[in-house]
Amino acid sequence: MVLYFEDDDVLVINKPAGVLSVPGRGADKQDCVLSRLHDSGHSALVVHRLDTATSGLMVFAKHLPAQRALSHAFATRQTHKLYEAVVEGHPIGHITHHASEQGIQQSSDDEWNSIEASLIIDWPNRPMSKVCEQTGKAALTRWQVITPSQTDANHTRLRLQPVTGRTHQLRVHLMHIGHPIVGDALYNQAYQHLTNEGEQAPARLQLHATHLRVPRMQCEGAYYWHCPAPF
Repeated sequence: MVLYFEDDDVLVINKPAGVLSVPGRGADKQDCVLSRLHDSGHSALVVHRLDTATSGLMVFAKHLPAQRALSHAFATRQTHKLYEAVVEGHPIGHITHHASEQGIQQSSDDEWNSIEASLIIDWPNRPMSKVCEQTGKAALTRWQVITPSQTDANHTRLRLQPVTGRTHQLRVHLMHIGHPIVGDALYNQAYQHLTNEGEQAPARLQLHATHLRVPRMQCEGAYYWHCPAPF
């Protein structure tokens, strides 16, 4: 686990895939990013989470005022997050290049493709979520195709912006449009087929939190971090 940034108010880590963000229920679910930070002597308070299977940038508060401020920023959408994913097939949409700090701030709505589908927890199949327009919570994901030269014959690399933050939102939305994320054990039937047939499947979910911008605590402006996808 890589410590990416630290000051008096926050610390940022590059979360590995396959590690819980916070402890779960049971003795076998106590190893997590939060416990590892505490064990290494860091003061860390939770303000958001990443799925266990997802890697990338996570920010933690170092004291209660920072936790309150950051939690409010996430709740009121004053933060900006971008992800990269490799998906099955070739969704057709707007093409982008490398995201800069200016790009994440100024990208207009017409430069993104949108997925709007309400989501609900799939209780009989927990921890999965599913699309349910009748009783689900509104969810919006924006996406762009990253430069086609970074794709191959069967897959496409996408940049993703979750406008809302529902459970497994990016994973369910991409499955919903017919382009599930490579290596998704829950929502990708191709992955499930490979494992059922005893064939080699991708080692991990191809989803990584690459960009994060949050308001600063002590002055005007914002923190901005970028962590390239490892796949």
